Amino acid sequence: MIKGLYAAVSSMLVNSQRQQTLAHNIANMQTPGFKEILSTVRDFIKTPVQYSPGNLLQDSNLTYIGNIGLGSQSGPDVTDYTQGGMQSTGNPYDVALQGDGFFMVQTPEGVRYTRDGRFLRDAQNNLVTVEGFKVLNQGGQPIRLADGTVSIAADGTIAINGAQAGKLGISFFKDPRAELTRDRGNLFKGPAQSTLAGRPQVAQGYLEASNANPTHLMAEMVEVARSYEAAQKMVQNEDELLGKSIASLGRIG
Repeated sequence: MIKGLYAAVSSMLVNSQRQQTLAHNIANMQTPGFKEILSTVRDFIKTPVQYSPGNLLQDSNLTYIGNIGLGSQSGPDVTDYTQGGMQSTGNPYDVALQGDGFFMVQTPEGVRYTRDGRFLRDAQNNLVTVEGFKVLNQGGQPIRLADGTVSIAADGTIAINGAQAGKLGISFFKDPRAELTRDRGNLFKGPAQSTLAGRPQVAQGYLEASNANPTHLMAEMVEVARSYEAAQKMVQNEDELLGKSIASLGRIG
């Protein structure tokens, strides 16, 4: 009975955490370059089950027949790095990556990586993100732009009025799930050097849309709410049964 209570409560906790993750994904459905967070669930604790075919007072030999779970718990979140759709903006400072790769940006905590290509020119003519972080070139240095018409080639080369003015720093990772971890906002933290060489495919005047699927997210939100409600009812049932058992034992005594 107590085991059933553990299982029900653990399910409530897991679904509560899943709901928070889903809410975060839904809030970022319109954030360019956002990568959906996927929740994972694993067994909480398993306890061995043993069986005695006879009288335990006469024969203490037990036969192991398997394990019984005591509920579930949230596993580590996993990021889905699938590419989002391409959205045309016509803004010359907006850039999107097609295929693999991450833009390099400088933050107070060090170099970070992002797929969010909403770039701007700040008051000091630096190319910066919407948060104000400096966009880096291939040498890891901030990109400064002179006045003029900006054009960005497919390989990331930046030109001002036709004159080359730098090249976007783009890092490639063999296994982003293993090498990158989420940082603040739409940024990722990873090793100082790329572990894989690649050819960037940059599209000027476009942004990569969030890869969060609204239909899937809404359906999963409904499923989580129903699972939470079912677990809550199970807790109530287990509590009632426990109360009846205690009352019965009291009468026997």
